[in-house]
Amino acid sequence: MHPVREAVEAGDEARMAALLADDVVFTSPVAFKPYRGKADTAAILRAVVRVFEDFRYVREIADAGGRDHALVFEATADGKQLTGCDLLHLDEQGRIDDLMVMVRPLSAATALAARMGEQFERINAEVAAELGAR
Repeated sequence: MHPVREAVEAGDEARMAALLADDVVFTSPVAFKPYRGKADTAAILRAVVRVFEDFRYVREIADAGGRDHALVFEATADGKQLTGCDLLHLDEQGRIDDLMVMVRPLSAATALAARMGEQFERINAEVAAELGAR
């Protein structure tokens, strides 16, 4: 089982953040531009955990070299069933330096976007607190 899957399924937010490279690029299924950096990505992942209901991984796919992974998941967002995929690339230290999330169908992606929008202020506050603590 991939360490990301283990951390997410255990609800271990600290471990999820520890798996991220400092310069990670996160491409959201509902935002136009990618987010850059560990603080932003970790805060977004914490928000996703708050927003998704009945989250579960259903499949893992990895390349032979072990640096590219696809983790397929199912969840509910605001009553809409969705299927998604976390596409991960690992750097030379084994940390995630690229994370792209894809979600379908459109109705669920729209519900997810609305729910994540509700988290925006909290995400920004968490990022500011983390960056201020450095």
